[in-house]
Amino acid sequence: MIDLASHPDAIRVQKLPIHVWVRFAATDGICSTLEGDVAYQEGDAIMTGVSGEHWPIDRHKFEASYEAIAPTTMGNEGFYVKKPMQVLALQLTEPMQITVGWQESPLQGKIGDWLLQYNATDYGIVANDIFLKSYQVMNLDHA
Repeated sequence: MIDLASHPDAIRVQKLPIHVWVRFAATDGICSTLEGDVAYQEGDAIMTGVSGEHWPIDRHKFEASYEAIAPTTMGNEGFYVKKPMQVLALQLTEPMQITVGWQESPLQGKIGDWLLQYNATDYGIVANDIFLKSYQVMNLDHA
């Protein structure tokens, strides 16, 4: 997989403090995301984003990176916000397929989508229109 830390066109971005609706999966299943079908397990968070899109997140990863918004309490259905964290991003100039870091479902990126690198082995793909609504550029220089 490409390492955005050394890519000359990668930028640093941070998710805006947007409230997202979260429910927790009662059983194992498949979530149809904009980038492809992603498997999830019982207890994983199923998110609803700014354009009504859905995606799952591993429960442990979710609890480490999101905060409940009162009156919601952690682990219960309701609104959450992502904790501030900078990640690397690269707008795709050609189609790309990646594997979600916490499981084996492939995501399909189209030209114009954004490849996000959360850490050395964890990636995501976000459609351009959702990226523009959800992320802010932290600097205009390269990462």
